[in-house]
Amino acid sequence: MVTPLPQSDRFFAPGITKALFLPVVANSTKSSSDPAYCVPTAAEVSAGIDLSDEIADWSGFSLSSNFIDTPDLGSLFTGTVPGRISSEASSITFYADRDGQDVREILPRTTQGFILIADGGLATGKKADVFPIEVGSVGKPRSVSDTASQLTINVSIRRQPAQDVTLPTIA
Repeated sequence: MVTPLPQSDRFFAPGITKALFLPVVANSTKSSSDPAYCVPTAAEVSAGIDLSDEIADWSGFSLSSNFIDTPDLGSLFTGTVPGRISSEASSITFYADRDGQDVREILPRTTQGFILIADGGLATGKKADVFPIEVGSVGKPRSVSDTASQLTINVSIRRQPAQDVTLPTIA
């Protein structure tokens, strides 16, 4: 008998997914092939800043692989092999505060750190992705439409992200 894929516990991300800015993740100096690479400690997660309630939208924060063609003389078919991994342009749109007491105080241009995205929430044993980032710009999109004022933080993904790291017990 064929083993079926386990049925997923489907969910709607708003209200569950958490996004944190972590100023430091000590394990980020390890090799990306090390299982502990970019896995934050409980103290590092606790020292993070929960950005979730101020996020209006985001884009990027995902990885894709390039594929390399491998033609050969013996076949008309051109196979491929996985190549380099890259991340697409990434940004987070936040709500702006009239007095400037908003994300600009946490993530000004050139800030380096880590964005932790916990799709299943911040609970012990849940999975998260950790992106080493640097803020490239703080955009101020302006509009006369019925939209609250916002700021767009554009980031570069500086090194390979760690995917599906297990969250520690957070006090």
